[in-house]
Amino acid sequence: MRILLVGAGGHVGGVARDAFEGRGHEVLAVSRTTDPAVNTSDPASIRALLEAVGIVDAIVVAAGSVPFKPVTELTREDYMSGFVSKTLGQLEFVVQGLDHVADGGSITVTTGVLARESVPTAAAAAMANGAVESFVLAAAPELPRGIRINAVSPNVLANSPHYHDAFAGMTPVTDSEVAMAFIRAVEGNVNGRVLAV
Repeated sequence: MRILLVGAGGHVGGVARDAFEGRGHEVLAVSRTTDPAVNTSDPASIRALLEAVGIVDAIVVAAGSVPFKPVTELTREDYMSGFVSKTLGQLEFVVQGLDHVADGGSITVTTGVLARESVPTAAAAAMANGAVESFVLAAAPELPRGIRINAVSPNVLANSPHYHDAFAGMTPVTDSEVAMAFIRAVEGNVNGRVLAV
């Protein structure tokens, strides 16, 4: 398969990249610093990337940032920045990407445990992830030409120990577990699913 992977420079994106390349797929790995580059908060940048790439069998998006602050300190601007980056950025790849995904292909977005579990200072992240997951459930039955959509939603990563204290009491997940979820989303037949890891 020919797979467009957005956010390949991040840890989760790197895990997905290694998994797909290890299975013989052609991975077009992009980030803010690659050539071509993409700014996921800018629809025009996304459009330019998709036009440069052409037709792919799958789009995988593992990009987006959100502010972490106590809920009493979060401002409208904080919520907007998280929503634009994490939510609208990924949804834009669905809206524009449909014309660039082959019949029977797939689009996979990335959320996280914060959509279903609470940790301190994560209200904006919970909002952004929850919105993406709800969109996946609602959009899946309406996508044309047999295109599937799913979300991969990992817990805190085992090899990111600097985050473990913030996710107290949660069981970290391995790169292998996260990789398997991306493989299932792209190579399997699931549709409209949030693949929690």
